Amino acid sequence: MIKRYQTDELSKILSLEYKFEVWLDVERTVTEVEEAAGIIPKGLSKKLRRVKVTPDRIEAIEKITNHDVIAFLEAVREKIGPEGRWLHFGLTSYDLVDTAFVLVLIQATDILLSDVKRLMVLLRKLSTKYRNTPQMGRTHGVFAQPITFGYKVSSWYEETARNYGRLLAARREISYGKLSGAVGTYTILSPRIEKRVMKRLGLRPEPVSTQILPRDRFAVLAAVYALYSSGLDRIATEIRNLSRSEIGELSEPFTKGQKGSSAMPHKKNPIICERVCGLVKVIRGYAFSAFENISLWHERDLTNSSVERVIFPDMLHLAHYITKKMLWVVGNLGVFPERMQENIEMSRGVYASQLLMNALIEKGMDQVRAYNAVQEASFKAVQTRTHLKVVAQEDRKFRKYLSATELEKIFDIKWFLRHITGKRT
Repeated sequence: MIKRYQTDELSKILSLEYKFEVWLDVERTVTEVEEAAGIIPKGLSKKLRRVKVTPDRIEAIEKITNHDVIAFLEAVREKIGPEGRWLHFGLTSYDLVDTAFVLVLIQATDILLSDVKRLMVLLRKLSTKYRNTPQMGRTHGVFAQPITFGYKVSSWYEETARNYGRLLAARREISYGKLSGAVGTYTILSPRIEKRVMKRLGLRPEPVSTQILPRDRFAVLAAVYALYSSGLDRIATEIRNLSRSEIGELSEPFTKGQKGSSAMPHKKNPIICERVCGLVKVIRGYAFSAFENISLWHERDLTNSSVERVIFPDMLHLAHYITKKMLWVVGNLGVFPERMQENIEMSRGVYASQLLMNALIEKGMDQVRAYNAVQEASFKAVQTRTHLKVVAQEDRKFRKYLSATELEKIFDIKWFLRHITGKRT
């Protein structure tokens, strides 16, 4: 991942240095269990606690071996002497690689979950603050019926909460490791040893593995990351739309000294939300790649490996990066209730067209005739910039069925909002 979109929290755990630390931790845990079971002599695990290996040394060895795990193991053996012959005893490469990989994915997901929880808190506060603030609802980009801005935000909150639950479920789904050997049949180490090691690492043994963990687990994680990120995409897209000059109901935070355009000094563009929407496209593409990795040849091939070295670090960084950006946007969002009211008034009352039509039907007018009458009056209201209520009051077709008091009630905004105001998150 390019540095621009990295986060400090994930940069550490997605670094090569940390990957090899986790590899060492897995190897040390295996040796501790093997020593306790009498499979290998005691002493190696103690030495492994003091070993440090550098990515540079491993890379130098890999240039000769053309195998990163063997290069790692040789670099470790250089540090520990004769006991090194027992290192990695009974394991195949991906017993180490996949188990350690899962541990890193869990840590990254925990960091994301923490910030998603913070985002939920901000969304709840925003929803509560504006729960009674009328706003024009829009369908197909066209005025529809009134909502409240708090109600809109409550939809964002609920989707984020659902995705938080999905992330927790995906975390459980990925929390499996393996020590089942070259083709998953426990040729050297028994399931009992695998179970003990996984318990110490906080994982569960994969019920049936091949040389690797099944890739559907990783695809689930990627899919949920894409789902969660798509939820942020929806929020960011809505903020962008409501920031348009002709709507003007929201705005991104604009910091002191910030510039919107090199050519037009007046510009205050929603660049953070646009960046979020752009990066989510990348995350969704990575999810597709994770699905492509599910089907491998026989008990394994290497086609998943190169893909995962790219997609998972990038996906983890990007998901966390856009979360932090949306924390900042939501926490400092410009909200303009006066403009929301102006847009309601700009609708010329057409938001009540359904209610007006239904009132005519209830009074005895034929449904088709009622629809056509209200449609004609609504178009006239918009074209002449006259409130629909006034158009109806001046039209004998409406006066025949509805009194002035009844018409007044039909256009009462509070009636439209009666079920969504009050205590609601």
